[in-house]
Amino acid sequence: MVETPLPAEWITRLLHRPEASHKGDFGRALLIGGSRGMSGAIALAGMAALRGGAGLVKLAVPDACLDTIAAIEPSYITVPLACDKQGRIALAAQGKIEELASDATCVACGPGLGRSDELDQLVASLYRSLSNPMVVDADGLNALATRTEQLGEHAGPRIITPHPGEFRRLSAVSDVSPEEMVPLAAELAAMHDLVVVLKGHRTLIADPTRQARNPTGNPGMATGGTGDVLTGLLVALVCQNVPPFEAAQLAVYLHGLAGDLAAIELGQPSLIASDLVDFLPCAFLEAAD
Repeated sequence: MVETPLPAEWITRLLHRPEASHKGDFGRALLIGGSRGMSGAIALAGMAALRGGAGLVKLAVPDACLDTIAAIEPSYITVPLACDKQGRIALAAQGKIEELASDATCVACGPGLGRSDELDQLVASLYRSLSNPMVVDADGLNALATRTEQLGEHAGPRIITPHPGEFRRLSAVSDVSPEEMVPLAAELAAMHDLVVVLKGHRTLIADPTRQARNPTGNPGMATGGTGDVLTGLLVALVCQNVPPFEAAQLAVYLHGLAGDLAAIELGQPSLIASDLVDFLPCAFLEAAD
């Protein structure tokens, strides 16, 4: 494995847009998730995708939750999907999702998704068949953990962002420390041709030939929803043509830097996930200095 430096030149490219730009130049993000009681997760991901610079952000969410999610942020688009009685996306929504993905630059799946047998089938099918770059997080990863033999069966670039608990389920190892997971994560990336973002202190980013450890972030970020923000930011960078490994490395860096800047002003104990969204603009500017 080669330790890879931060791709700082991409920050300059992202900050300097051509004068004649329009929203189509910066990609179309499609984020799939949400369920009754977990509407905030997909909303946070959508807000981060907007702040991360995606030109158009579309959230595909259960019909039962659409009004709630749409009311959180007016700048993204919400699309209703068929759902079950518990307010989770149903397997019957697959055709609609594939239709929405047909013109998406990058797809994300997982924030607030919930768990069901139908969702396990749906996520596995989308993971295998969509040719778009795809970020899988949260309950999307828990769905894939029921079919780990299919992790290498994908039609396009895949970025997975597990925290240690999700990684244990994906790799079927239970009694290992976060540091002992590092070589296992690199091995998983090489075995299945993935970009793996193993979240935690000094988050690891690995693909089949490279790895990097992230220097930013603080314990105040150990709060619900921060991973959803990372997912949205990562999708936004891929939408702007940043290659998957570099997008993952840069997203983790900016995400942690936003947390560091927020902690200076607010203190670590008071940090909440939406603070990271609010401080992303400052993180971009700070990283460019």
